[in-house]
Amino acid sequence: MAHRLSVLSATCAAIALTLVSAFAAPRAVAAQPSTLPKVLIIATGGTIASTGNYYHDRGGAVNKISAEALTRAVPGINKVATLSLEQFSNVTSEKIGPTQWLALANRINAAFHDDADLAGVVVTHGTDTMEETAYFLDLTVAGNRPVIVTGSMRPADALGADGPINLYNAVRAAAAPASRGRGTMVLMDDRLFAAREVTKTNTTRVETFKAPEHGPVAIADHDTLFFQRPRPTQRSIFDISGIASLPRVDIIYAYPGEDSTLIDASLAAGAKGLVIAGAGAGGTMPGMGDGLRRATKKGVSVVIGSRTGSGRVAGREGRTTVGDLNVQHSRVLLMLALTKSTNKEDVARILAAHSGSEP
Repeated sequence: MAHRLSVLSATCAAIALTLVSAFAAPRAVAAQPSTLPKVLIIATGGTIASTGNYYHDRGGAVNKISAEALTRAVPGINKVATLSLEQFSNVTSEKIGPTQWLALANRINAAFHDDADLAGVVVTHGTDTMEETAYFLDLTVAGNRPVIVTGSMRPADALGADGPINLYNAVRAAAAPASRGRGTMVLMDDRLFAAREVTKTNTTRVETFKAPEHGPVAIADHDTLFFQRPRPTQRSIFDISGIASLPRVDIIYAYPGEDSTLIDASLAAGAKGLVIAGAGAGGTMPGMGDGLRRATKKGVSVVIGSRTGSGRVAGREGRTTVGDLNVQHSRVLLMLALTKSTNKEDVARILAAHSGSEP
């Protein structure tokens, strides 16, 4: 028995060593036939770009993989598209926020503007905040060419690493004519999701990304991308070309016995908007009432969502909602809406136009 365990341990170690060796010597992407569609890969970091004891050393001693090494580890990717690579950053997704969102969206808009032959863009990203970045790009990248955000749940040198197949399928999706007109999408675990609908639902499982009440836009089969719904009829985009920073919007989680302490702290910190993760269909606690009234009196926009993770929150007189957007996505939308107006009625109309809710 001890001998068999020794052999198994040696085998696993050999596999890991082989993978790390493959990543250790990055090289440029080989030249491709000009008939292939052109896809730009912008790498930002995350688990997909990490090796070593990643789960125990978050933010510490992990090995970072370059964009070149990521593509090198994906057999056949050069047969799908002519690739160009950019290293935007190489950090965990907790380090990507509003400042990076603006820079990333502006870079993608510039790439599409400068290259009419570019079929699409792939962004590699950590999974913890992937949905916020994807939704921001969906709201701010102009035109009809797709942006596909992908990553992995397992480090690059783990047994069963999901990064290579996710990157391969993301390039397929970015290159596919059927992806046009659908905005930004997230590709994980052979499924392609609309950015406004997708959310992370589990801490570690590779099938963590889902779109509650909606399901995937397409399935990445071995031979094709099988789209399960038609293209949207129209998309409304926020112009961020002249925006240097985004207004502060905080999420306040409702719980039994809550008072106004967190609301008042957000107001003191300069929040211009609040998203309330309400109980059930948007319920707030009695102790929050004074704080919410103070926020409204100060002209702070207050949006009511749900902490349940799915389902529509109905609008009614005196409260602004965002339909079935979760609170993470609601925050992104409210930040952008506040760059256009701070008037309550104007903000409500902007939110309704992008979320399908009633003002």
